[in-house]
Amino acid sequence: MNKIPFIAAGALMSAAAMTASGSENPFLKPYSTPYSIPPFESIEYQHYLPALQEGITQQRAELDAIINNPKAPTFENTILALDNSGELRTKVELVFGALSESNSSPEMIEIAETFMPLSVAFDDELTMNQALFERVKTVYDSRAALEPDQQRLTDQYYKRFVRNGALLDAEKKEELKKINSALADAYLLFNKNLLSATNAFEIVVTDPAELSGLPVSSVNLAADVAKSKGLPEGNWIFTLHAPSRLPVLQYADSRKLRKQIYEAYTSLATAAPYDNNQVIKDILKLRARKAELLGYRNYAAYQTEKVMAKTPEAATELLMQIWNPAKAKVAEEVAEMQAVADENGDGITIEPYDYYYYAEKVRQKKYNLDEAVVREYFPIDSVRKGIFNMAERLYGVKFTEMPDAPKYYPEVTVYNVTDATTGEHIAVFMTDYFSRPSKRQGAWMSEFKGSWQNPDGTWDRPIIYNVGNFTPAAGDAPSLLTLDEVETMFHEFGHGLHGMLTRVRYKGQAGTNVDRDFVELPSQIHEHWAMEPELLKVYARHYKTGETIPDALIERLQAAATHNQGFATAELSGAALIDLEFGTLTPDMLDDSFSVSDFVKAYDAKIGMPAQLTYRYRPTYFKHAFGSDEYSCGYYTYLWAEVLDTDGFELFRERGIFDPETAASFKHNILERGGSEDPMELYIRFRGAKPGVEPLLRNRGLEK
Repeated sequence: MNKIPFIAAGALMSAAAMTASGSENPFLKPYSTPYSIPPFESIEYQHYLPALQEGITQQRAELDAIINNPKAPTFENTILALDNSGELRTKVELVFGALSESNSSPEMIEIAETFMPLSVAFDDELTMNQALFERVKTVYDSRAALEPDQQRLTDQYYKRFVRNGALLDAEKKEELKKINSALADAYLLFNKNLLSATNAFEIVVTDPAELSGLPVSSVNLAADVAKSKGLPEGNWIFTLHAPSRLPVLQYADSRKLRKQIYEAYTSLATAAPYDNNQVIKDILKLRARKAELLGYRNYAAYQTEKVMAKTPEAATELLMQIWNPAKAKVAEEVAEMQAVADENGDGITIEPYDYYYYAEKVRQKKYNLDEAVVREYFPIDSVRKGIFNMAERLYGVKFTEMPDAPKYYPEVTVYNVTDATTGEHIAVFMTDYFSRPSKRQGAWMSEFKGSWQNPDGTWDRPIIYNVGNFTPAAGDAPSLLTLDEVETMFHEFGHGLHGMLTRVRYKGQAGTNVDRDFVELPSQIHEHWAMEPELLKVYARHYKTGETIPDALIERLQAAATHNQGFATAELSGAALIDLEFGTLTPDMLDDSFSVSDFVKAYDAKIGMPAQLTYRYRPTYFKHAFGSDEYSCGYYTYLWAEVLDTDGFELFRERGIFDPETAASFKHNILERGGSEDPMELYIRFRGAKPGVEPLLRNRGLEK
């Protein structure tokens, strides 16, 4: 991205000025790139705000045309017209959203402080427009005459209006607008604090003895970071980014170093100048009032109503069926780890910062698995070939690199996705896998362009991307992935397939525009292929010798598949539970005496949180819960979807993991259908029955 001078947030161009310079703003004209990939090299900081403002102006005119249409409201002139509106606005928001997450900068952060409130305010203007709502309601009231996907799209738009205040009186609408604006500001501040706090922390190691136990790749990475910051040889810097943090917790013999990293991470964004505690309190108060204003008993009820769970009680009931066996398993795991520590004469009692380290010791002892050795069979390029091989064998798609395609960062790789038989273009796929300071933590999938069917029957195909935070190459070794990173790569690629293979008529139902607790099914089910012997023998090759992963090692990997699943499941389900619990708070509970940390301690006691672990994300760095509305009160969806994916993959196991008929059914009923039908109906059509929780417990080794 070009680093050019930033235009002041208030210096929005006038309409005349935008018209005069429109030819120079790449957003304001059709892209002339292959498959309409954004021309990233031409996009400058000063383009975003004028393009957003023009996009809002254009969509406002489109909405006025819908409202002022003299003909009676129909699906075509109201719902479809609404679904097709806002093309320019969507175009600029997708690019800005992508780069502010994966290639941020002080300039992007400053732009966001104006960009996001503008977008949120217009969303309010749209969904609180009474005249527009009346037309939507007219179509909704007669929707029984529509085709099924049209009925569902109409229902989705009607509920979107209602959930955003369409039925409120004018005074309450104004209050809701203020709440939404304040929430947008709070989310920006939460994410800004989180990124700043993460980047601000580092540990400088000068004693080589402190590096004992760490993989060479981790030591090399720490040396490279130190060198990049101007420190001489003999210095190593460790940070809170996952490629640096996780190897320390898992391998470092220095308990002092492990404790420093663990305590820094679990207290992330809890101290000035990047303290998120007050931000969270503000968010909770605003959400609680918003739910009350809209007639819901709490925010969790508001959030779960729109998805498969329907109520927070249903989501919590599912989670407790998982939490209790996971907690029991944790006790067994801690006992095993303590025994190893005692045998070694370490003279310690297992603490949270010991869990990763001694779990690795137990794994090496029980299964003769050294992850540092295992990683040598998973260079990132081989894993990428593995996911492409899986996609071609299951769904008949081929990936061909486009070296000259536009990209927003040098490390991005772009692919043309085609039908392996006919050569038909299906999608553009981009990968951006390595950690850097300008990228937020985690891994995700999104799009630069959606998919839809044109009136003439042709298709506009999507541009999908995957982002990761994997360990980059260090020293003379390529990027070697841990088993968790391999599964993450398959996971995000599953989301990508959901976006790439979509075949629905309407934009609002394409790809991952599905119920939030259904969206993780395509991602999580594809994780299962990562460790299947049939595919491992294709892609898992030693980075030095090219040797295929040995059968004996595969057997040990499969034997260890449920190792440490008490920990993994408890920290995940615990985070999902407390996320929902935060959503049950009502305005009267959130007075000045409310404390985020006290709330967490009380919930620890309520569910019996084991002393040796904590939630996967504590509140101040729980981006899913407090970084936006999208996943709030919805972290449980990963486990809800795992009930589906483990049950669904058992069908593949029964028939063969590359069985053509089963793959075709999954492609047609799940990946292609997007949000055009009820998700449980789609799942039953694929599987033949509703799922139960038992396959999940079996898969994680938690059955009674």
